[in-house]
Amino acid sequence: MFPYKDDNPTELPAIVTVGIIAANVLAWLFVQGMGSPEALARSVCDLGLVPGELLRTVKPGTGVELAPGLFCLVDVQPHYSTLLTSMFMHGGWLHLIGNMVFLWVFGNNIEDVMGHGRFVVFYLLCGTAAAAAQMMIGPNSIVPMVGASGAISGVLGAYLLLYPRVRVHTLLFLGFFVTTVALPAYVMLGYWAVLQLLGGLVTLSGIDRGGTAFFAHIGGFVAGLILIRFFASEDALRRRPQPPSGYYRYRTYG
Repeated sequence: MFPYKDDNPTELPAIVTVGIIAANVLAWLFVQGMGSPEALARSVCDLGLVPGELLRTVKPGTGVELAPGLFCLVDVQPHYSTLLTSMFMHGGWLHLIGNMVFLWVFGNNIEDVMGHGRFVVFYLLCGTAAAAAQMMIGPNSIVPMVGASGAISGVLGAYLLLYPRVRVHTLLFLGFFVTTVALPAYVMLGYWAVLQLLGGLVTLSGIDRGGTAFFAHIGGFVAGLILIRFFASEDALRRRPQPPSGYYRYRTYG
């Protein structure tokens, strides 16, 4: 299932959401060379997050081949800036497009309930929590981790808590047949969350060999569920066209 819109109007212009999308697209075009092998490998190596390097669990000089003849080596000094830069790097066109569509569909509503400045902080904290979760599971990995999906997973967690019954319009792929269906957010995002959990369990034994960072998705999602309670604005929530009843039940009785 691939979402393309929701029935959840906003009041604020999605300035930060659009800005984050633009930053990711520009990074893909001008830093990653639109996926050309050498530029892609160099950007992933230089700007991606390497758990074994950041945690100093791997011997410096250890490397992994990212493209024919292009090896990414663990440096002596950890590059902590990759906690940030890795959120704006991607591994391919589909990786980028999929992440940006999810961010556009769900991010504008979360930005709307907390304001522009808070949303920036929320997004980056979710991305950091996602990276931390993946590093906890695979502390010895030397494969660079890239992608905005950890931070976006936090947006999904926040959305699920606030708007579980809002209809999300999705493309449904059934082999060669494609149709559209409108589902409650709890069905669409619950399905997504189950896939991440199952994918993480399946790949657990080979976590150090790379692949999809399922535990980053899970970590970001949980972070979003928790952090939305501290970042959402009460005034914004009250004037929202779509009332977030679940959030208020938590605030009143939790």
